[in-house]
Amino acid sequence: MNVWQRSAGKLWRSVVGKLWATIMLLVVVVLLIVGVFLLQYVDIWVDTNAHQVKVLFVLTAIIGFLLSTFFAFFLSKKIQQPLLQLKGAADSISQGNYSTRVNIRSSDEIGELAQTFNHMTEQLDKLIHDLNHEKNHLASILRSMGDSVITFDADGKIILTNPSGHLLINQWSGVEKAWQEDLFESSSTFSEVPMPLRELFQSVMEEGRDATDKVHVLSSVWSVVMAPLQSKGVIRGAVAVIRNVTEEHKLEKLRRDFVANISHEIRTPLSMLQGYSEALLDDIVVSEEDRKELVQVIYDESLRMGRLVNDFLDIARMEAGHVDMNFQEVDLRHVLKRVHRKFQVYAKEREVKLHAEMPREPLLVKEADEDRLEQVLTNLLDNALRHTPSGKSITIAGQLEQVNGSEYVQLTVRDEGQGIPSEDVPYIFERFYKADKARKRGASSGTGLGLAIVKNLIDLHHGRIVVDSSAGKGTAFTLLLPVEAHQSLS
Repeated sequence: MNVWQRSAGKLWRSVVGKLWATIMLLVVVVLLIVGVFLLQYVDIWVDTNAHQVKVLFVLTAIIGFLLSTFFAFFLSKKIQQPLLQLKGAADSISQGNYSTRVNIRSSDEIGELAQTFNHMTEQLDKLIHDLNHEKNHLASILRSMGDSVITFDADGKIILTNPSGHLLINQWSGVEKAWQEDLFESSSTFSEVPMPLRELFQSVMEEGRDATDKVHVLSSVWSVVMAPLQSKGVIRGAVAVIRNVTEEHKLEKLRRDFVANISHEIRTPLSMLQGYSEALLDDIVVSEEDRKELVQVIYDESLRMGRLVNDFLDIARMEAGHVDMNFQEVDLRHVLKRVHRKFQVYAKEREVKLHAEMPREPLLVKEADEDRLEQVLTNLLDNALRHTPSGKSITIAGQLEQVNGSEYVQLTVRDEGQGIPSEDVPYIFERFYKADKARKRGASSGTGLGLAIVKNLIDLHHGRIVVDSSAGKGTAFTLLLPVEAHQSLS
């Protein structure tokens, strides 16, 4: 019984139930009109005036039709109004207003439809909000990335970049002509893909798997990781993550050169020590003069190895920050004079003119280690003398300079030697790096650590050292040291 009552109540609240009840009501009304106003006169009117009976029935039918039409119109309005509200709300949502809700309080199917519509709108609003949140989160990550991110569609058109990727595209746009387009079959197909990436993009689109490569553009090295974008098994594009690995590439090259150079630097004196020692042990050398010469060579090579080890230890201590510095006020004119006097005799022996240019006013530095700066100038002058031929000149100079409103002491060591090739200039302050790789090594040759020590000592003084050189035109080392304490070059 309860089940039947619930079913009957549900039917009564439904649109079908309301429509059925309205039609039944209309039928009852028509029947009542006919029964109350007509049936009592039927017998009389049929005998007296058949025409009037017909007219009466026509009028009754018209009245019934009008009443039925009125109730039907009323019912259709009750059904049409909430449907129009739902249509308006759907239009509002289609325009992006996801906060739209419909206010229908009936308990029939239309009311249930309105509740479902409102629930759907709430879920859609929440979903759009979550998507926007994720989109903003992803955009923030892309903006903060140091790597360049570029997304292409299947036709090679750029559809998304982060700021770094946008700058990279602008930077690479000027190198299109420098690349051999005929090397790439897809050069005309993927016109928006930067030329350095086209071959990799074509490979990813054809094979449908991740690919990595290193490209060299404008004297820089870039690591590229490109992955396909797939949707239902169809490749719809690719995303490239590009990182500038020039420094890593340079450091890797320097590491390899460092291992090779230090191995060579140590192996040469060790081989000489071993060979000459065996000659002495085996009594191959007969004369006393030859014996003394071999002993002298062994001694010189042992000193050279000692210098190599000491210089390397100095470099290690400087880079670890464990070097002791004796900072005090120093007049660098005295340092220049001592270094000039120390190398004057050696320069005359090499037939090289050594000039010193110093101002009359003091070259005071409030915080400087006099011994360390003398070591810097000694290393620079030693390099200059070893690479300057006879008849040429070397000049050491000092003067005060203004840089961005601050005072600095500028020291210069300039020679007329063989110079340094332009491709070697960026590396000359690296350990064991030698621009003259073909020169013979003798007792007077350097260890390859002198300029690295110079660079570290100048850094400890918060200064800067730059080199201006080209092959065959000489070399000039310029040092800038801040006059005031705790002052550094930006």
